[in-house]
Amino acid sequence: MTGTDDGTKAGTRGPARASGPRVPAPWVRTRLRAAPAAALALALLVALTAALAAAFPRAVDRYEDAGLRRTLDDASPRRTTVQFFAPRPDLEFSLGEGENALREAALRKGYDAVLAAVDKPLVADRAQSSYGVRTSDPTDASDSFLARPSGLPPRVALVSQNALGAHSRPASGRLPRATDPVTATTSEVEAAVTTETARTLHIKVGSVIHVPGLERAPLAVRITGIVAPREPDGAYWMSTPLIREPSLIQLPSDGGTYWIGALLLAPDAGPVLLGTPGKPERYWQVAPDTSGPTAHDVSGLASAVAALESGPGLARIRERVDPLTDATTDLDEVLSSFTELRSGIAPLVAVAAFGAGTVAAVVVLMASGLAAERRRGELALVRARGGSLPGVLGRLLAETAVVAVPAGALGLGAALLAVPHARFSSAVAAALAVTVLACVALPVRAAFAHRAVRVHGGREDIASVRPSRRRTVAELTVLVLATAAVAALRRGGTDDAGSSGGSGDQLVALAPVLVGVIAALVLVRLYPFPLRRLAGPAGRLRGVVAPLSLARAGRTSASTALPLLALLTALTTAAFGGSVLAGVHTARDHAALLATGADARIEATHALHTALPGRIRDIRGVREAVPVSVAYRAQARRGSGTAGETAALVGVEPGPYGQLSRELDLGGFPARTLRATGPGGSGSGKAVVPAIASPSLADRFGTAPFSVQLEDDSKVTVRIAAVRDVTPAVTDLDFLVVDREALTRRAARPTALLLTGGHLDGAALRRAAGGGVDVRLRAEVRTAYVHSPLQSGAERIYTAAVAAGAGYAVLALLLALVRAAPERSALLARLRTMGLTRAQGRRLLVLESLPQALLAAVGGALTGWAAIRLLAPGLDLTAIAVAGRPAPGGTARLRTDALSLLVPSLAVLVVATGVALAQAWWTGRRGSVRELRAGDGR
Repeated sequence: MTGTDDGTKAGTRGPARASGPRVPAPWVRTRLRAAPAAALALALLVALTAALAAAFPRAVDRYEDAGLRRTLDDASPRRTTVQFFAPRPDLEFSLGEGENALREAALRKGYDAVLAAVDKPLVADRAQSSYGVRTSDPTDASDSFLARPSGLPPRVALVSQNALGAHSRPASGRLPRATDPVTATTSEVEAAVTTETARTLHIKVGSVIHVPGLERAPLAVRITGIVAPREPDGAYWMSTPLIREPSLIQLPSDGGTYWIGALLLAPDAGPVLLGTPGKPERYWQVAPDTSGPTAHDVSGLASAVAALESGPGLARIRERVDPLTDATTDLDEVLSSFTELRSGIAPLVAVAAFGAGTVAAVVVLMASGLAAERRRGELALVRARGGSLPGVLGRLLAETAVVAVPAGALGLGAALLAVPHARFSSAVAAALAVTVLACVALPVRAAFAHRAVRVHGGREDIASVRPSRRRTVAELTVLVLATAAVAALRRGGTDDAGSSGGSGDQLVALAPVLVGVIAALVLVRLYPFPLRRLAGPAGRLRGVVAPLSLARAGRTSASTALPLLALLTALTTAAFGGSVLAGVHTARDHAALLATGADARIEATHALHTALPGRIRDIRGVREAVPVSVAYRAQARRGSGTAGETAALVGVEPGPYGQLSRELDLGGFPARTLRATGPGGSGSGKAVVPAIASPSLADRFGTAPFSVQLEDDSKVTVRIAAVRDVTPAVTDLDFLVVDREALTRRAARPTALLLTGGHLDGAALRRAAGGGVDVRLRAEVRTAYVHSPLQSGAERIYTAAVAAGAGYAVLALLLALVRAAPERSALLARLRTMGLTRAQGRRLLVLESLPQALLAAVGGALTGWAAIRLLAPGLDLTAIAVAGRPAPGGTARLRTDALSLLVPSLAVLVVATGVALAQAWWTGRRGSVRELRAGDGR
């Protein structure tokens, strides 16, 4: 029998113990395995927040870039092209040298020098840029076959521009050629004209047009072809529109008219222009590439344009091309208009961004606070058993970073995919900020909670915890910042802030958030006191639910500040943002109403057909059609020797027009205001007719009678009976509104119809109105105000930011309730063992959570209202409402929107009540015994 030294059998030896020191389990892996749900929730929160934070600057970049492209595309190439020109070279050179300077090779060399002087980010569109030589002073063409609208001969400009064949296709004939070297004394050259020029001036292939010569015989220009532009709206043709289509010129003296057109010579035929009196000049036209620049390149573009107009770029061109070269362009004005529009919109978007960002940051901090509260006992035990504070914080940072860093990277990737073609750096910075905040929030929170080693902590409700001096100083600092921001915005407004730049702009954008922060800090300090005062009378009521709920609400956790801060900030931002959007829509509606005078306007420069009002009223959707006669150039004067003042005289039917004015709130008046009290008149000017006047006319003429001469030389004597700032028939003009019965039959004939109704059919109205009549719908005018992607993009961003802030606010409310859920569940279970019914339990939870939710709802509504009232004088919504387009109505100001104040607040109450009911239902479903077994330590 074989055995071991200790007498045990070999086959029955127990398990061998591991030799060597025991290796502890890794901290991070153990913690993630112990709480996978919490880790997953944190990852989702960080990923969502990082995605939204990274997507915001990219979305702003996209709509700003689209706005810049729309601005450049809307501007004509004549404005955006940078044009360089130099005078005829034979003024300083010999004739031969001057001729050589106008040939294709020399012009091409100058063109290369011009392109070399263009600095980035301004990039030339080589396909649309051009160069050549032209006569700057068109000369008469006396050929009899050319069009003469009033007997005056047309004038033609000779243009020799490069690459004519590449930018046109022959409609008939062929392109011009210069087979022999062309000089200033050449007697005949070939040319082409565009189809528009040929049709208008009656030019055909083979026509010969004679141009006066300079100290020589007239130059014969033979038309060899008629060409059609390949891109008629491109910069090649539209930088100088005359080469594409002729222009009709009216003489200011006798009203005579004549045509000006262009004859397109061969590229090497430029020297012949020296033999004409047309003052030839060389030119180089640089068309910018409008597809490449971004909104962040605008300042660089402006600098590059300035360098070409009067800076080092122009100096280099003069050095290499001609000392007398000059430059002109309106591109700088186009860029300036975009900058002004962006400066008016950016501060409003920044307000929404700061509001939503603040709420999101608070939610991330609340999530870390929930984790710290859940692990309070664990961390206290680790500290009590000798764990160093840096070691504990390092492990917390590591376990949080393992979850947050991949989640932040995932959110960044989602943002890059969702919003492509924008800057990368700003998105990375935003996602990195969210990730860093998520990583350090829990360690910092734990550092403050466990900097001293203790196992049992005291009570931390509001009744026992008193604000420290540091907290008081911090709250006073925030109060000073909020006051400074509000004062800056009221004094300077968003326009001044947007143009000044710097930290002051950010302070102004933070103003609504800071107002909400101050309200949250004040309410957290004050609201327990009325609850405690109510607890005494409630204790004398029958039942335990009311006094117990008030007592618990009055002794809520001292950490209530963060949830209340999130709710108040979100509600203030939502109210502010909703009021901004409502104000924008109201401003557009009002501007469109003033522009049309009604839901639709039908107007002509002549009297409308007498049957037109009846036809219009029969169209579906038209409720009323009010005819008016408008004389826009009536002259009002007191006495025959005084100077007249131009005003619009509006003849109306007092009853229908007065009712229309009252319905639209555009200077309404009773019909008796325009009824003459004395004998009527028929336009003889002897009877005094009551009139409604604009304020400026009322200030000048007072209430004494004065004469008004109409465009048909008839006169009417009026007396101002009432003053109105606006009237439906006229926009942005001084006006006089009188009864049509007081005018002559010719002057009283309606020239406009003001229509009211819903869902008007513009096509049907235009068919019924016929030709020569202008039809404008209020809805179409309103749509035209939303022209720039800057407007629509900013509105979408603003809406998304407000929605995101509201979503985070709901999440903050849920986190606050989840944090208190274990304690409430245990309390409810204990009370049920004492006889509390399920209905009483539901009422207890609802009443306990209702004071804080009601406080947030009422406080949010009041804070939002106060923020709007405080900041409205400094906010100008005109830029985002009408985008700088001509719009009546003046400045659009921010006004309180009731729905934006009430709906978010009611939503908070509904969510809080719903969560409390759900918690009571779930606790009752689990049962009291099971809930108590879960641990009394909660």
